[in-house]
This record gives sequence, C-alpha cells and structure tokens, in this order.
Amino acid sequence: MEKNTAIEVNHVSKDFKLYYDKANTLKEKLLFFSKKNRDKNDIHHVLKDISLDIKKGESVALIGTNGSGKSTLLKLMTKIIYPTKGKIHTYGKLTSLLELGAGFHNDFTGRENIYFNASIFGLTRKEIDEKIDEIINFSELGDFIDNPVRTYSSGMYMRLAFSIAINVQAEILLIDEILAVGDQHFQEKCFNKLRELKKSGKTIVIVTHNMKQVEEFCDRAVWLYQGQIRMDGEVKDVLKEYLKVCG
Repeated sequence: MEKNTAIEVNHVSKDFKLYYDKANTLKEKLLFFSKKNRDKNDIHHVLKDISLDIKKGESVALIGTNGSGKSTLLKLMTKIIYPTKGKIHTYGKLTSLLELGAGFHNDFTGRENIYFNASIFGLTRKEIDEKIDEIINFSELGDFIDNPVRTYSSGMYMRLAFSIAINVQAEILLIDEILAVGDQHFQEKCFNKLRELKKSGKTIVIVTHNMKQVEEFCDRAVWLYQGQIRMDGEVKDVLKEYLKVCG
C-alpha cells in the first residue's frame, strides 16, 4: 500500500445467489420440470476480479449501465456487504450516502435522527452538539427538523442525509446517485460543498449516470461493464469510449 492510497481493491469478486419460488400448482411444477437444468440456487456473478487503487484527494466516478456492478462495488467499499473473493482496504475515516434515509428511524424526528445517524459515523454526543446547528442550517429543513422523518419527502430525506454526512469530518466520502433527488437549488448547493471538500483534499467516489456531473466534478472515471473494469483513466478519455458504446 502506497502512503497516498485511500481505497485499495484487490482481486475482488462478488456473487449473489438467486432464489426461485417453490412450485405449488401442477402447472408450475410442469413448467419448472421443463427447466430442470436451472439450479434453484443460481449464482449471479456481479463483480469479477476487480482491482483498483484510489488515491487520497481523488474524485472518482464509477460509471456503467444498470447492472454493471457500480453500486455493489461502492457497498463493498463501505463494508455494508463483503466480497466473495479478494479484499478491500480503506485508509481514513469514511462516510457514505448510498441509500436514501439509510440509518434513519422513521418515528424519530429529524433532530433525533441527526444524533442517531451521526453517532453511527463515529461522532460523540459533544461533537454532535457542536455541529447540530450547522447540520440543520445546511439542510434548510427549518421547523420540519422536529417532525418525524416519515413525514418527509424524498428531497427532505436527501437534505438531511447529505447534511449529516458532510459534517462528520471524514477523509473519504462515497455517494450513490442520491444527489439526483431534490430541487435544483439544493443539488447545486451540495455540489458546491463537494467542491469545497475536494479542494480540502477529501477523497470522493461517486456512482452516477449524469455524465455532465462526471465531467465537471471528477478527476478520473472507472467504467464497469458486466462486472469488470472496461476502462479506467482520465474522465474525457473514458467518457468518449463509454458514449460510443452506451450513448
């Protein structure tokens, strides 16, 4: 591992089992029998022998069509799930925005969820007390901050989740399409904040289908195709080849 490495992915593969419903009726049993070569527990190979190093301070886009393995790779980096083969190492405090409202308790207020969610990211009660006004102000939720989050729209969820994630003082930030939610004003506010974090030397990895955002924000693009890295390099070069195939 080089001293300036933030994320190290070594020969990682990820498989998922596909489970089929058991046949109940005579028709279903006959149909299922006609497909006897299909294993009840088929294996879906989502990622196949991926190796990747992301340097500290890099802004990297993971691109590819749906089902290419982008989000799975991001989840492996966060250790939400684990590789079938290979290893992933991260060097530095990590925060993520992978699923909208993940880690929120619907019956808690926005304010209560700040304490709950930020503690998951490793902040102490005192640290959260010091940051809570900043988090609430950035979210622009106003009086809604004391309402249960089950009453929030998807845009309000995103505002709260992003506001917490950027205030936990992490060295690595992982984002999966969450910034596609919400109004244009807040999206731009989020990207302005991400630009600040980028300038301060944070490592940022984004999964997105928005090629304009990739061009404007990222230093590097990694194109995943059918679970493998098809191309890894400068954004303009990777996007040119990607758009030829998938544009």
